[in-house]
Amino acid sequence: MRSSIMLLSLLVLAFTTHSATAKKHPLDPLTASEIINVRQLVLKSKLGLHKNISFQYMALQEPEKKAVYEWKHGLSPLPPRKATVIARIPGETHQILVDITSKEVVYDNVYHGFGYPIFTIEEQVKAVGLSMEYPPFIESIKNRGLEMKSVVCNSVSAGWFGEKKQGKRIMNIQCLYTNGTVNIDARPIEGVTALVDLDQMKIIEYMDRIKVPMPKAQGTYYRESTQKPPFGPKTNPISMEQPEGPSFKVHGHMVEWANWKFHVGFDLRAGPVISTADVYDPEKGRFRSVMYRGFVSELFVPYMDPSQEWYFKTYFDAGEYGLGLFSFTLQPLNDCPRYAYYMDAVYAGGDGKPIVKENVFCVFERYAGDIAWTHTEIGNPDLVVTEVRPEVTLVVRVVATVGNYDYILDWEFKKNGVIRGNVGLSGILEYKATSYTHLDQIQKADEDIHGNLLAENTIGVFHDHFLTFHLDMDVDGIENSFVKSMIKRKDVIDDQSPRKSYWTIEKMVAKTENDAKVQFDLKKPMDLLIVNSNKKSKVGQEIAYRLVLGSTAASVLSLHDHPQIRASFTNNQMWVSRYNQTEQWAGGVYMDQSHGDDTLAIWTNKNRDIENKDIVLWYTVGIHHIPYQEDFLVMPTLSEGFELKPTNFFERNPILKLEPMNTSSFPKCIKHG
Repeated sequence: MRSSIMLLSLLVLAFTTHSATAKKHPLDPLTASEIINVRQLVLKSKLGLHKNISFQYMALQEPEKKAVYEWKHGLSPLPPRKATVIARIPGETHQILVDITSKEVVYDNVYHGFGYPIFTIEEQVKAVGLSMEYPPFIESIKNRGLEMKSVVCNSVSAGWFGEKKQGKRIMNIQCLYTNGTVNIDARPIEGVTALVDLDQMKIIEYMDRIKVPMPKAQGTYYRESTQKPPFGPKTNPISMEQPEGPSFKVHGHMVEWANWKFHVGFDLRAGPVISTADVYDPEKGRFRSVMYRGFVSELFVPYMDPSQEWYFKTYFDAGEYGLGLFSFTLQPLNDCPRYAYYMDAVYAGGDGKPIVKENVFCVFERYAGDIAWTHTEIGNPDLVVTEVRPEVTLVVRVVATVGNYDYILDWEFKKNGVIRGNVGLSGILEYKATSYTHLDQIQKADEDIHGNLLAENTIGVFHDHFLTFHLDMDVDGIENSFVKSMIKRKDVIDDQSPRKSYWTIEKMVAKTENDAKVQFDLKKPMDLLIVNSNKKSKVGQEIAYRLVLGSTAASVLSLHDHPQIRASFTNNQMWVSRYNQTEQWAGGVYMDQSHGDDTLAIWTNKNRDIENKDIVLWYTVGIHHIPYQEDFLVMPTLSEGFELKPTNFFERNPILKLEPMNTSSFPKCIKHG
């Protein structure tokens, strides 16, 4: 389920405005004062004459990359500040560009294509509240023997299923029961769905199709205060000590640590955005560019139940709901270690006014006893040499809770030049109520329940998670190429060796976007490299970074299935596109009820030249989720990710001279008893 009215109401009430901070970087997100100014300029325009205007999305209009790099290298002042606004009045979506510096609306265009903008919290609150006063719904609750005061409702995107024309801007409403528990997801009111017209803000269709026993409240408690013995295994408190304080520095949105410096931004749709990530090369004595921009472009979560109450549950959590919009305040000691540094996030609410979410980001150094490098040499007579270095990394974390699921979004930086993108999945599954209480009943009925029975009257429905990352790599410069370094078996012939076979590599430089489309096959292993062929190492190797894969599940839906048409960016696990500032969202700008006509798959059909050009990698972390009982009733975190790893980028191991830790640097512990 997605956001409940209770949660949404808290969101709207909890966050207040705060003062702006000075701009220090061209990619700094909009400040509170800038948001206020943008809102005023829009309301002073012709669009402001409409009483029902809502601000669906507002963000910095990203300056041209050339301007950012020129500023970075001290060749120019900060570029003019501009804001992109997507506003909505009943029946119309407006695309607006505001020049904050000159204080004018540059243009205001009405969008006539398919799809609608991201939902605001305010309209979701209004939509889910309609059911509470809708007589047929009240009667449905009464007929089930339930109390209205214990009902909460969720907003569920409607999707698109083949309609030729753009339909109404609609949203499904489904409800849950809280009586006896705060775990609202554990007690779905199955069979009841209301359809809301968001422009008219009224219920236009209603369905009460089936009655299913309500899962019990007992056994759905996850809060610490409700737990009873026996408890789980206990460990003593643990923390990494930093007697001299943290090693990183934060200046506005810029972070400096060890051999890294990068910009941390925030977007209502994408959540955390990492920009201008540079790594210091001790051999060359300077910083070198690695990644210009990295963020989650879209998150596709299709459920595998085709029934009337479930078929439309094919969520696009970034483009429909917003990973930034649903990022929450982090809890010290549990979300992040006690020595973490916290940063706030600011965005525009549905009324266009600035809202602050405190402590949305945490930045911290991580050391868990991992080893950066080690070697013991025993070949020298009468001398054993052992050298080992600790693996200390820097993490930037945001946790986005979109409905029932919690996404732990980490960007991790390592001293050896590696950037790791990682997502942890936790939270509560989206359950389906059922009359079954034991697996034997289902087997006898020979019914496809589209999931696994996890508890009495409770099914965990099969589903997928596909997180598509936008990775604008600028490896030591803008002009890069994509190279497949393919492992090929060679057979030994003519008895030249006792061996019968070996493998070697064959390199293929992708000339066009079609050449760069990759579907992973374990029988066809390869390294995937972003190469700067204009620069070479001392021995003549082309410098590069390579994508080291994590989970690579691919969608198994039919290519003709409408959710998959909208999510065609998951047809390949990796793509490479020619850089285009307007191509940021893999599923298109207008994701809600989109028809799949503005996606990464469509852009790359242009088959643009990508050799020695400014290129963007798109990598999808895919997870097929078959729920099991251990996922009930709060899911232990499942982590998946990828690494961007230097490849002939440095002349040798860049952390060879990393200093070991010394016990004299830490407080002495005295053991008692």
